[in-house]
Amino acid sequence: MSFNTSSRQLSKTDEAPEDVPSQEVTPLDAPAPRDTVQTSEAETPEVSAPEAKAPETEAPEAKTPEAEAPEAKTPEAEAAEAKAPEAPETETPEATTDPEPKAPEAKDPEPETPEAEASQTETSQTEASETETPETESPEAEAPDADAPEGEVEAPEQAAAAPDPAVSDADTPTAPRPRRWRRVWGGWREKYPVAARVLAWTTTAVALAVVVVALLMPTQADKVRLAAFVRLPVEAIFGAALLIVLPRKPRIAVAAFAGLGLGALTVVNFLDIGFNEYLGRGFNVVLDWSLFSDAQGYLQDTFGKGGALGIAALAVTLVIAVLALTTLSVIRLGNLAARHTETATRTTLVLAIAWVTCAALGVQYAAGIPIASEHTMQALQFKAEQVQRTLQDEAEFAKIAKKDNFANTPPDQLLTGLRGKDMMITFIESYGRSAIEDPVMAPGVDATLTAENKKLTDAGFAAKSGWLTSATYGGSSWLGHSTFMSGLWISNQQRYRTVTAGERLTLPGAFKKTGAWDTVGVMPGVQKAWPEQNFYGIDKLYDSHKLGYKGPKFSWSTMPDQYALTAFERLVHSKKHDKPLMSTIILTSSHQPWAPIPELVPQDQVGDGSIYNAIEKAGKKPADIITDSTKSKQEYGKSIQYSVSSLINYLVKYGNKNTVLIFLGDHQPIARVSGNHASRDVPVSIVAKDPKVLDKIAAWNWADGLQPKQDTPVWKMNAFRDRFLTAYGSTPAP
Repeated sequence: MSFNTSSRQLSKTDEAPEDVPSQEVTPLDAPAPRDTVQTSEAETPEVSAPEAKAPETEAPEAKTPEAEAPEAKTPEAEAAEAKAPEAPETETPEATTDPEPKAPEAKDPEPETPEAEASQTETSQTEASETETPETESPEAEAPDADAPEGEVEAPEQAAAAPDPAVSDADTPTAPRPRRWRRVWGGWREKYPVAARVLAWTTTAVALAVVVVALLMPTQADKVRLAAFVRLPVEAIFGAALLIVLPRKPRIAVAAFAGLGLGALTVVNFLDIGFNEYLGRGFNVVLDWSLFSDAQGYLQDTFGKGGALGIAALAVTLVIAVLALTTLSVIRLGNLAARHTETATRTTLVLAIAWVTCAALGVQYAAGIPIASEHTMQALQFKAEQVQRTLQDEAEFAKIAKKDNFANTPPDQLLTGLRGKDMMITFIESYGRSAIEDPVMAPGVDATLTAENKKLTDAGFAAKSGWLTSATYGGSSWLGHSTFMSGLWISNQQRYRTVTAGERLTLPGAFKKTGAWDTVGVMPGVQKAWPEQNFYGIDKLYDSHKLGYKGPKFSWSTMPDQYALTAFERLVHSKKHDKPLMSTIILTSSHQPWAPIPELVPQDQVGDGSIYNAIEKAGKKPADIITDSTKSKQEYGKSIQYSVSSLINYLVKYGNKNTVLIFLGDHQPIARVSGNHASRDVPVSIVAKDPKVLDKIAAWNWADGLQPKQDTPVWKMNAFRDRFLTAYGSTPAP
């Protein structure tokens, strides 16, 4: 027979009936080998009486090998077991009481109650379940024993199977409890299975879309269209194949690394779009980081300090969000592929075959948009080559900058054709070819050029105009300035630093070298220390703090052009000089965002600039036009008209027979205004009263007047210095 008594009931068996001798009771801490229990069981047949009423408890004994083993014990073993209670060194709580005292309890009618019989039946069923599946045995399976009647003796087979209470309660390892969010999420999924499935599918679709968009994003705004994203990126196919075969931890690590890399590439793509939009070129990962400080200054001047900080914070937040989104997306897709390996493998194989087929046949949605895409690999290759070219260019340009055809020309052989002339080199901000030829801007600008040319003619001046191709586009005006005046192609910040750190002869420097001119700079856009003054050979610099302006700023422009020219006349040109002047003036009113724009005021009312307060308040705000291309073009055209008119009005009023003016644009306006893929050409004009001045450049074939023709020759901007020096009597001496 078999009795199932859990360890939780054994504490009750130490209360023996009064008619049982105390020496027969096993102490609580004495060991009770199961063989002893079995022997006693055999010697006490009356204990089995209650079991006659519950024959179903016999089933587990038939299936449990341990139940049959004790009957084969030898007499010697039984004798040895009889002495077991005298060995206290082993603690076995399962058998703490000799079975013999239970005989009187077998006569007790309490176990005969229906409740006891039901408890025994439940116990037998539990034993049967445990015997059939011993490998899944757990403490929870013995829970029904708690209702067993007092006095039941633990069967030998159950004593062998029952766990040690000390072990089961303290030492038995338990499964780690899931984290709170997992329990909450699991409960929510069980409660709302349809919503959970929809959410999972949506999240997966978003992750897939994020990865595809990141892999296929163009670097130019005009190429962002649906066809660009409905392609097969080979990088995704290779990535999926790799994640499928990797074990869990390496898969997550590789997915996280790939996601971060993809996010970084996406950020660079956004920078490429912005740089192409504003500067007409992509982002240079080596050189262009320094431009962010200038961008911050521009934003602060345009939108105020608070607006600039808000935009900067938004940009940082977007960068973090992009990195996090791409990383989580790649990890999710990798885990999904691992859970559905067979489906993922088949899908990857099909896509790979489709990609190879489309690549071999050259299948395209449209010209330049192949279905089989290698966009990301090509972008990475381009960036790597760009880094290599940039690093190589530094050494090569340093060698080029040392070669100067006029470096050793004696002072008396420089600019002999302009001796005694008051020279003015003036840059008009963002004055580009588009202002003269774009259908939106050209009507107003061309009318202004025609009117101002008539003023010049009436005042006795003449002009010739041509085209120069600037080294920059949309911004970085200093690159255009240095290219024009140094005769070197300064197309990036690294070249600019290299040339300004050297002793290259510039146009102002050439005039200074002769000793026949005083050199002056009027730079209203310079708002801090400007060490390039020495490089350009400028003796006296008038920056934004030295021109005496008391009026408002017009977005980025610190003062209206009319005021800057008026201040130049008051502070410099009207003064008596022993030598003629070589003046370098940079006008800024046509700097983006072209709102608000100053207005021309009577010359005698310019004063300290306070008159412009009302004009600035009445003008448009940057936010009114900055997102509208047509409005931006219209306001840009007006700003060019204002700058040209301010300059020509000054020349007509204060110029004389010895005045020679060279004015030009430093670069084209941004692509949103000049148009995508617009040229980098800017107009350049030379104006003088002395006809000999223009006669010396007759061979240049420039157009008469202030407006160059469509077929007027186009030079690279860096070619102007040597041509100019040669035309006006300078002898080359490398």
